[in-house]
Amino acid sequence: MSQSVPIGYSDVPRGHIASVVTDLEMLSKPATAELPLPEGITLTPASRVSLDAYRALFREVGADWLWFSRLFMADEELAATLGHPDVDIQVVQRDGKDVGILELDFRVAGQCELTFMGLTAECTGKGLGRALMSRAVSLAWARPITRMWVHTCTYDHPSALGFYMKAGFKPYAVRVEVQVDPRLTGHLPIGAAPQVPIIA
Repeated sequence: MSQSVPIGYSDVPRGHIASVVTDLEMLSKPATAELPLPEGITLTPASRVSLDAYRALFREVGADWLWFSRLFMADEELAATLGHPDVDIQVVQRDGKDVGILELDFRVAGQCELTFMGLTAECTGKGLGRALMSRAVSLAWARPITRMWVHTCTYDHPSALGFYMKAGFKPYAVRVEVQVDPRLTGHLPIGAAPQVPIIA
């Protein structure tokens, strides 16, 4: 069996970060009924939001978990992603204020990737995440898919892996990801994710 990652410790280049990524999948729609969104919570297509507003929300939701992929995109690439017919990106709003992101990617036929789902700190721990996941699962399986999948990493919220498993996802693979530290490139504040040391 080939081993792409060597056994034991591996040095990570200075200026980079490394995380362990767990891939999870769901091969059929759960039998549980969809949970209603709490009063005052609405979803708005991200294509109706400016790029600057989307990036600001992406940072607010994901900075402490080192979300960075959308921040590295040029305007043209981000606009194309937000407006792609097979990518469903919703901005979660509470009483008209942006408080979260939900992204479903259907670009692979028969599959849906739950690319992003997150809330601002003020909205966590209130049950909104469970309702949002329930909506995500319903939206995904309303399409002709046979598989829904998601990945989480060791930089995500400590409850993320258990949350996905309770929602019906099952782990099937583990990977290691090494990337340039987005705090050193200016894409995220230098003080973001203080639990992850910066090795410059």
